[in-house]
Amino acid sequence: MGTVMQTVSSLCWRNCPPSQQKLHSKTRGETQNVEFGGVINRREAISSGIALLSSAAAFGFPGDGLAVVKQGLLAGRIPGLSEPDEQGWRTYQRPEDKSGGHGVGWSPIIPYKFSVPAPAEWNEVPVSIADLGGTEIDLRFASPKEGRLFVIVAPVLRFADDLGDNTTIDRIGTPEKVISAFGPEVIGENVEGKVLSSQVAEHEGRTYYQFELEPPHVIITATAAGNRLYLFNVTGNGLQWKKHYKDLKKIADSFRVV
Repeated sequence: MGTVMQTVSSLCWRNCPPSQQKLHSKTRGETQNVEFGGVINRREAISSGIALLSSAAAFGFPGDGLAVVKQGLLAGRIPGLSEPDEQGWRTYQRPEDKSGGHGVGWSPIIPYKFSVPAPAEWNEVPVSIADLGGTEIDLRFASPKEGRLFVIVAPVLRFADDLGDNTTIDRIGTPEKVISAFGPEVIGENVEGKVLSSQVAEHEGRTYYQFELEPPHVIITATAAGNRLYLFNVTGNGLQWKKHYKDLKKIADSFRVV
């Protein structure tokens, strides 16, 4: 089980000037002040070792200590959903035989997994290179009842060339810098004033950032592995969000790079 290390409220993003934008977080019983200087622009993001993903409305080799990942040659959808467990949830794990890698010199995609409720009829839907987001969208799922999800997998070498072959999300940037840089690429607009909450958690030695944004409703879970950044995005319309928020949050919390 993972432990949430930090929870941040972003209420002041909307109501306070940049000089007063302080978020209070508690880590192991101690209070810390986290300064927010507002949303960073593209130039600042690049200079900080972070660059925006390639599309504005997007709805390397293994290093030491990493297991070598087999990269398959089969394109398209490959069944990856398990049978329902005792709670009625199914787990998707990216098949090793699924193609990916997005070009010569980029490492294979390390498998990831997440869980979805079987009764809601979540199923994989096609991803096309013609999609907004192009080849960086690795997977899409949708449920007629609850909403949609998609996974973006992007090489960190596109953002900075000094992160190595086994980077971590904290080396790419702080939570506020990551969401300022990548949030607009997920929702198609500036995230300033839209970040309702931010938290940092650790699961099996890997750090994850998670952000919840107000309309358009979305929960973004971000991490890094090998030389890639992973963004797991769960979204729904207003009615779906209201009726099925508990399930959508549980789906977002289930994301792991394995």
